[in-house]
Amino acid sequence: MKKTIKNLAIVALVAFTTFSFTTIAGEKKEIKIDKSKVVWKGYKVTGSHEGSIAIKSGSLTFDDNKLTGGEFVIDMSTISSTDLDGGMKGKLDGHLKSDDFFGVENHPTSTLVFKKVAASGKNAYTVTGDLTIKGKTNPITFVISIYGNKATASLKVDRTKYDVRYGSTSFFDGLKDKAIYDEFDLVADLEF
Repeated sequence: MKKTIKNLAIVALVAFTTFSFTTIAGEKKEIKIDKSKVVWKGYKVTGSHEGSIAIKSGSLTFDDNKLTGGEFVIDMSTISSTDLDGGMKGKLDGHLKSDDFFGVENHPTSTLVFKKVAASGKNAYTVTGDLTIKGKTNPITFVISIYGNKATASLKVDRTKYDVRYGSTSFFDGLKDKAIYDEFDLVADLEF
């Protein structure tokens, strides 16, 4: 009898310990890439350019309808301007894909992996994640808002942290009106 009680106690202790350290995976919701978009905007001394870039894959993870994680893969080969036409558009798009900027041939994707998610309002979360561009990974913090099956996020990215130095006054002197600011914006409208 004592041996049976002892065995039951051991089984209960092992079960309790196992359940205490086992995380239950949240519900992963895939991003509908055909209904989602990412818009970029870059700034220079004489103005700005904007365009789009496609999501290759992505998901958001929820636990009890609360955001707990996410991960995205961006198809860098799709980067294009939307504020230019014809030859000027082709020239800028090609330059953005070149090694001067995003080196798409050698770095066809960029990624964002959520590392920490904290509620910051009724439908808003502050996210800290790892952003990888051109093989370089840096932490980034941003706010994402979720309404039903849609989410919106705005990120401000310092391109110099990812070895995108072309036209940066942080690395080159005498650029004057040819200077391109180090930070660019990404705005994501997502549906899942």
